[in-house]
Amino acid sequence: MMAPHWKKRNMNAAKVLSIRSRGVSDGGTLTRLNLKVLRSILLQDNRDFSKVCSKTSKSPVMYENGKIYLENYLSCYSCVHAEPHLLYNLPKRSKSEKFEDTLLCQCPLEKTLASPSDQKPCLLVLTANNWLYRLSDATGQELQRVFLSSKHKFKYLSWDVSQEIFYVKSVQSRENPVARQAGVTESTVMHLAIFQMFPLQIVGMMEVNKKVFGSGVTDVVLSQGVLAVSYSTKTVKLFSFEHIVKKYKEEKLALGKPSPLLQGKRVGEFPCGIPINIQMTEHPPVLFQVSCSNNGVQIGGFPWHFIHTPPQKRHQGTHHICSLRDMTMATNGIQNMKCCSLESDVIFFHPDDSGRIIHVGPSTINILKILGDFNGGSAAKVVEDFSMETHQNDIPASQVTVTSSGRTVKRRFQPLDDDPDQETFRLVEYEDELDLLAVVVTNGADGEGRAEVRLHDNHSGRLLKTIKLSEPWDETFRHDLVFDKDTIVHVEQKNANVCCHVYKLKAARA
Repeated sequence: MMAPHWKKRNMNAAKVLSIRSRGVSDGGTLTRLNLKVLRSILLQDNRDFSKVCSKTSKSPVMYENGKIYLENYLSCYSCVHAEPHLLYNLPKRSKSEKFEDTLLCQCPLEKTLASPSDQKPCLLVLTANNWLYRLSDATGQELQRVFLSSKHKFKYLSWDVSQEIFYVKSVQSRENPVARQAGVTESTVMHLAIFQMFPLQIVGMMEVNKKVFGSGVTDVVLSQGVLAVSYSTKTVKLFSFEHIVKKYKEEKLALGKPSPLLQGKRVGEFPCGIPINIQMTEHPPVLFQVSCSNNGVQIGGFPWHFIHTPPQKRHQGTHHICSLRDMTMATNGIQNMKCCSLESDVIFFHPDDSGRIIHVGPSTINILKILGDFNGGSAAKVVEDFSMETHQNDIPASQVTVTSSGRTVKRRFQPLDDDPDQETFRLVEYEDELDLLAVVVTNGADGEGRAEVRLHDNHSGRLLKTIKLSEPWDETFRHDLVFDKDTIVHVEQKNANVCCHVYKLKAARA
């Protein structure tokens, strides 16, 4: 049967509520309609964002899924209502039990799990003494705990979202000076513990060592089902994680169950933790390899391309866009802002999965797209979709100054493109549910740095709304901004303190 034809029409909030009451729309359609209504309300002239609170912490402040976490995730505030309110306060923890890293976990809506606690959002927390906790996102209550290891120090948590797995990474092993003098070299670089979510299950523990991956390994990242290994030679190699698990996994582990690798002890319990069950004995096949500056390579686009900066000095400041199929450079594939600034330009694939590229400089933001032959018959071409410009002073500063005595003085330095006195792009944030680009622009022409958030249409770049931030923007400090539907959160590092400013959408005062 063919799906019923829906005539495209504009509907106000009353019509949307009427349709929902009759049960006509499915959940996905209803959500899209509600967000379309919210976007329309947000962009109205009589609506504005107002600061509702500011909070200070001695440790980093994080915003995730409508919640603000302070005091190293011990305090949690909900931002769902008009003003943030405290959800929970966890007891202070000792230095050995402090939270090292966290991840927010949300179950996909289409899945039904056996345990109700698995269905609700939770916070995955790694502690300094190698415990992995699963905490309730609403109350902070402990739902589950897993002990990782008594031998290796784990410190980092990361997602591989597309595979519904996360991994815990240890600190890098350091050579013992005594062993080095005795001629004994340390081959182990780090360890990875990989978990499957929904519900929480252990995939395995693996060792990254020089005998398998070669010398010079500096870092390992797991993403999109690919194990990316960075080397000190400014090289990145990609390996299939699925191939590694299938070929080298010795035993299937289950949390809380006995394992022969632990002499019958239970997996994930103190003091044994999780054994190494992925034992690699040879160098796995390389899927892809490239040399790049700062070991940075990004993959995306349609058809598949990658962005990197070659390590040679002559390529400094440029970004090369090449085909993943045969590494052919795309036409117009070298992107260079040619900007003179303290902060370098930033380039990345658009998070809206359109395959486009966002290139951000101090005075220009270019949204690029790749036009190519999916069959690989000819080289792809990079073209501009649209661009945004700041209103900077276009009059170049004179390089020669004549003093009152008639002496000619030549300037030694060019003015910077991101000079605080100029209007400058600082951050770009994509709000996926409202399909808006939020661009932070600063201007210190009046002697004090001020910032505003400009909301642009994601498909045309058209400016739709401007929101002024009330607090000064000091470029000597680090700044982060999150735009989440009706909430804007600005986090700034101020010496030993971290300040968090929360703005909510409100009706503008007459």
